Amino acid sequence: MSKPPSANRGARLFADAAAESNAPAAAYRANIDGGSRGNPGPASYGVLIRDPRGEIVAKLKKYIGRMTNNVAEYYGLIAALDYAQSHGIRALRVESDSELLVRQMLGQYKVKSSELRPLFERARKMSHTFASFKIEHVYREQNAEADALANEALDETSGPPPRTKPDAPTAKPQSPLSRKVRARFRNGVLVPLSPLDLPEGSEVELKIEPASKP
Repeated sequence: MSKPPSANRGARLFADAAAESNAPAAAYRANIDGGSRGNPGPASYGVLIRDPRGEIVAKLKKYIGRMTNNVAEYYGLIAALDYAQSHGIRALRVESDSELLVRQMLGQYKVKSSELRPLFERARKMSHTFASFKIEHVYREQNAEADALANEALDETSGPPPRTKPDAPTAKPQSPLSRKVRARFRNGVLVPLSPLDLPEGSEVELKIEPASKP
């Protein structure tokens, strides 16, 4: 006949159940980026959100008008936080290639800009509503997908940035008085072979070439 479970065993089972219920929620990951062409200039943000398994669940992008890079970065962060709040996400890890934004959110840099201050305060307040919130700096190469989304938003609104072409050599603008004049060097003096008819005090530039034989 089997023995009834001991009191200690039952207590352990209840303890295990409590530990599981209090386990932290698996974190979603949001890559954010913001940019401005001109700084300030036409600006946008891009946000890519993945679930705990690494599957992409949202791609966000938006043109936000004429702003600076740093303002656009904060708009991207707030968009990620707003999406997470509205979809019941309890744990969020944000990755950004903006060192300024990350260090300000971590309290390592002061927010001195009057433009950034209200955005920073809003983002900090929103971040405190999560059971778990982390933000960290990543290199631009690790944030390429969010960067691409931000550029797509700009291209769709203001068109792609103009392509820069290599500078081609340009001809020096000619003065109305510019012309070629033949001259002969004789007894230490350069003598024009035709009248110059130049204004008094004119300066000329000489280009010495061997005379062609007749």
